[in-house]
Amino acid sequence: MNISTESTETALTGSVLSGTQIEKSISGPSGLLTILHALDIDVAASEAVAIVGPSGSGKSTLLGILAGLDTPTNGTVHMLGQNLTELDEDERARLRAGKVGFVFQSFQLLPGLTALENVMLPLELANAPDAAARGMQILEQVGLADRSTHQPLQMSGGEQQRVAVARAFVANPALLFADEPTGNLDSATGYKITDLMFSLREQFGSALVLVTHDEKLASRCDRRLQMADGKLVSA
Repeated sequence: MNISTESTETALTGSVLSGTQIEKSISGPSGLLTILHALDIDVAASEAVAIVGPSGSGKSTLLGILAGLDTPTNGTVHMLGQNLTELDEDERARLRAGKVGFVFQSFQLLPGLTALENVMLPLELANAPDAAARGMQILEQVGLADRSTHQPLQMSGGEQQRVAVARAFVANPALLFADEPTGNLDSATGYKITDLMFSLREQFGSALVLVTHDEKLASRCDRRLQMADGKLVSA
């Protein structure tokens, strides 16, 4: 299937992400296990939405499906005007390229690449010009210009997450997904990363879908969705 060339600008005026009756079930030793139960969610352009709930409530599973990293058993997901459930894995990746950023708890940097090379990746995948110059510009914004030639193992956890945040924003994404972005950091470093992420989100006008256990972090979002046992129990 060919991905439509509908402009991101159209999507940015309304909903950038929506899920309708999302269900996820897997086969387990005792039979079919339902992880998500017919969830509806909508995220507007530039809106920050926190998804909170106890471990095992389905938060990360929902984020993975909304981001097109996983597929629902039933239901549909629309991202930037496209129905993800009609696209294969490669088509979903092409849709995200240059438009969607990610920040994970475990940083997800490529160990054999330098900080600059890691940050440049989204631009290179989107065939964007001046990838190195744009990568250095955002590394300067996150305070890591002097670490641009260092590989991840030569940096602290906080520095690695700053590289990950720079990579997420380097392509000026319409949409950002963050899964426990401060989970592997101490409190002081986590607060600095949070400030950085929200500052860049405001600068770029990106919508944010954030999974977190941190109530202080969730409170910085425009809206908070509470999950329990695979269901949205409050908004």
